[in-house]
Amino acid sequence: MPEEIIFRDDVTVELVKASASDADVIWAARVSTAGEQSMDEIGEDPARSAGLINYLARERHGSPFEHTSMTFFISAPIFVFREFMRHRIASYNEESGRYRELKPVFYIPSKDRKLVQVGKTGAYTFEDGSQEQFDITVASMKDAYVVAYASYQKMLDAGVAREVARAVLPVATYSSMYVTMNARALMNFLSLRTSRDGSHFPSYPQREIEMVAEKMEAEFAKLMPLTYGAFQSSGRIAP
Repeated sequence: MPEEIIFRDDVTVELVKASASDADVIWAARVSTAGEQSMDEIGEDPARSAGLINYLARERHGSPFEHTSMTFFISAPIFVFREFMRHRIASYNEESGRYRELKPVFYIPSKDRKLVQVGKTGAYTFEDGSQEQFDITVASMKDAYVVAYASYQKMLDAGVAREVARAVLPVATYSSMYVTMNARALMNFLSLRTSRDGSHFPSYPQREIEMVAEKMEAEFAKLMPLTYGAFQSSGRIAP
């Protein structure tokens, strides 16, 4: 019996492992002046710690933020991962269409996804589409996905290798991966893949990768509140 095709308009982001705290940044920074005593100074003066982290972020002394690690599990459309992996300051392991049969899970935009591009490259905005445009978009996507997955299954049933059959599947197929990065790399990612007021260098990310970035940012803010606050106050620039 053919698998039921699933349509999603969301992404999954789970923090599965972390060794990341504001204290990690503090001891790494203070070793330059305190040497082996740097660990003894952690937590002695919260205001001093916040001041140090803000100083490091403002002056872009970035290496202390690298003594951290966060691993996320992410489920999203393949086209999101193609953008994500342009950020080479991370480690990635993605689900393989060569070694396992890919599930029929495909992306469709939610009703609040802006559909119309206005302007030209480098100077454009996105605006809401009409109900007709939304209906056409969703119906066209679903039709294409059904045909593509049926072709994929037909080849697999005929004994064609998975790595060959997958060629018919669209980049809107959901995949999954683990990504591990340090706080400095994550701040760089967030500065480029979120659109926020107060950013010194405004960014205009595709909405779907921004959805992933927003969920990662929420976990980062809980893990490292002082570092996150410094990132915000310094104009969302990675140190």
